[in-house]
Amino acid sequence: MASEEIFLSVCGQPIAANTAISKDIGIYHHCLNPWAIKTTFKKSSAPRHCLAINKTHIFAGQHQKSQVHVYSRLRGNQEALVSFPDRICSLALAQNVLIIGTSEGRLILWEICTGRQVSTPPCHVQAITCLAVSSHHLLSASEDSNINVWSLARLLEFGADAGQEPERVLSNHRGAITDLVIGPSTNAETSLCASSSSDKTCILWNYRSGQVLRTLLFPSAPICISLDAALRALFVCADDGGLYLIELFGDKPLLGSRSSELASIAVQVKAPLGVAEADHGPASCMLVSYDGTSVITGHTKGKILHWHLLDSSHPTELGDLNATVTNLASVPPISPGNSCKIVSVVKPNQNQRQYAITAQLEGHVKSYAEAQPPVRFDGLLNHAGLSAVALEEFTTSFYSTQLDSRDHLRKENDEMRAIIEEQRALLKATTELHGTGLKT
Repeated sequence: MASEEIFLSVCGQPIAANTAISKDIGIYHHCLNPWAIKTTFKKSSAPRHCLAINKTHIFAGQHQKSQVHVYSRLRGNQEALVSFPDRICSLALAQNVLIIGTSEGRLILWEICTGRQVSTPPCHVQAITCLAVSSHHLLSASEDSNINVWSLARLLEFGADAGQEPERVLSNHRGAITDLVIGPSTNAETSLCASSSSDKTCILWNYRSGQVLRTLLFPSAPICISLDAALRALFVCADDGGLYLIELFGDKPLLGSRSSELASIAVQVKAPLGVAEADHGPASCMLVSYDGTSVITGHTKGKILHWHLLDSSHPTELGDLNATVTNLASVPPISPGNSCKIVSVVKPNQNQRQYAITAQLEGHVKSYAEAQPPVRFDGLLNHAGLSAVALEEFTTSFYSTQLDSRDHLRKENDEMRAIIEEQRALLKATTELHGTGLKT
């Protein structure tokens, strides 16, 4: 059975002076069931929203610095240290593009397999605190209380205007954005995202249309939020130490056609699902398991708590890292298929105008003769120039197109000739009829 794996990061000075926990470890790789450390990575201090994971690498932005530490998951060591012009406040991955939000309110996009770097002008008036990515869109949230919606294709387009602006701005919050999550749907009607703010609200949006779907009011400021994998519920950890569960499609659905209230009516969220002990500190990050039965929270006092949703019992302590736990990131039990992987990252280079992709093809690439049945891509990949098979297919298709065109013209000519003959016969019959009438 596949086991879920998670990555944790810590930031700041150790809380207790004399412990057996190493002070040099900044990132932990854990197995969830059973709870066990698999790997650790040293020399990192990543603040909230500054950890991004893919199949081969870990990217960690450093606290109050303009540097990203790159770790190789394959080799288990630090591969590179990459510097940027501005201090880094948030990170996100869109396939093989690392997206960076800076303290100056600008976005930096780095293609890790080519080294290409794209920057935007300051799009927020304050630091970008959160980033969320779908397959087609990027959402950036800031301390200025706004959320910008960007098209990834436009941002990465060659020759695009450097001064381009976001497609849409979501601006209903009245305080700094503390967290931002996005749903998996790419349909324009179900493009859901959720944001939390220091103004003690969470807002559910359709980020494609900019519509506010529902506003949630909390007794204290929400710090971190998460959606379950099936988009059934929103989980919120607030400054009062409480974990709140908001069902989106329960007996009284908040969203959709079955909702009994207008979207403009705010909902007051009152009782939390549970409250962490005061000496744990508020949660600074959270993660919902893929089966939706438990929640993992990391706290400012170094505690890691496991909340079981099935029995609603008090959370159990999984561990103590002796420093503020700032990020929780999961790795899917079954990774989606990918035809290639990035073995080594290419550092960004703004002066370069031509780029080469550095990647490794997954699996064995068979030759054209070995493939049974033959695979066209494999054959073209292993052949110098145009193969004889490709030329033969092109010639055949071109000749068949010409034959089809000739047949079509011949058919049109025959139809036109038949129409002309019918008109001639009708004209002849009409002339003969009129001639007979004149003789009579």
